[in-house]
Amino acid sequence: MNKNKVLLLIFFLSICSVKAQVGGEEIYQFLNLSTSARQIALGGDVLTLLDDVNQPIWNPSVINKDLDNKLSLNYTSYLAGINIGSLSYAKTISRRFGTIHSSIKYLDYGTLIGADEQGNETGNFNANDIALSIGYAVNLPWTNLYLGSNIRIINSNIANFSSTGISTDLALLYNNPYQPFTVTLVARNIGTQVQTFNGKQERLPFRLALGGSFQLEHVPLKWYVTLDNLQQWNLSVPNPSDQTTDLEGNTTQEKIGFIGNTLRHFVIGAELFPKSAINIRLGYNFRRAAELKLQNARTFSGISFGFGLKMNKFKLNYAYSKFHSAANASTFSLLIDLDRTR
Repeated sequence: MNKNKVLLLIFFLSICSVKAQVGGEEIYQFLNLSTSARQIALGGDVLTLLDDVNQPIWNPSVINKDLDNKLSLNYTSYLAGINIGSLSYAKTISRRFGTIHSSIKYLDYGTLIGADEQGNETGNFNANDIALSIGYAVNLPWTNLYLGSNIRIINSNIANFSSTGISTDLALLYNNPYQPFTVTLVARNIGTQVQTFNGKQERLPFRLALGGSFQLEHVPLKWYVTLDNLQQWNLSVPNPSDQTTDLEGNTTQEKIGFIGNTLRHFVIGAELFPKSAINIRLGYNFRRAAELKLQNARTFSGISFGFGLKMNKFKLNYAYSKFHSAANASTFSLLIDLDRTR
């Protein structure tokens, strides 16, 4: 059996064996936070950016020779003083073997105040997460299908406690250069803890997503759509802001129907002038908008936007994402084409 068939077999066996997981019971949640300004500006969950060296962190099937010798540095000043960043690089080993992608992703929680069970302060401590990954993709013979995988080592530290894990991402991509659309199926964070914090085994934040993009024929506009969290269809979490209280003090929670739950799986984005030196991007995350909205107030949660500016061998991407009326985040990405001399 050749290596393409082995990879394909592993992909489908892994998809079938992974069960849906409950939110709040998973470790290494930072793995599902995007660090790419371009991806964040388009809603945060885009999966089909074929020309971006950051994309293989989320979707290894997009690894291709056009990413050769490209480097990217990303930084986000996140909520509550948390800092997130990543570094991505791709290198073509040979024409026959193909391209390898590697990345480092980190999250620094900063200095936190410790306390005992009675609430007495015990001093300050630090916490951080880091993940190192390597990825590879192959074109299945005589098809427009591409199969890719990441292997990742994860380390998390909280004060004097630490945990280590290992995971893989598996993805299948359909990309025909003569067609205006691209479709992909991605399974992320399939793995386990190798070393636990306190002897209790915790699950990794597995995610199953279906994504696609479509390039308009006569307009320089590209659309992106992602259906995220397919491993857990019911994402209905009532927003406390939408609960009502009658004159007798009885509280009624928000009721979420089939349509409301379905929309929570959708993330959409649009990119104007995707092939030009200057790009403008806009995205909308339906789940974030529904869960962070305020009653009788416009918070614009769920909206993100940004731009890209290319200057010779450098490209600067910026994204602004709105979480709440009191919280937002800015992300910066610098992409460098190391093969260009000017």
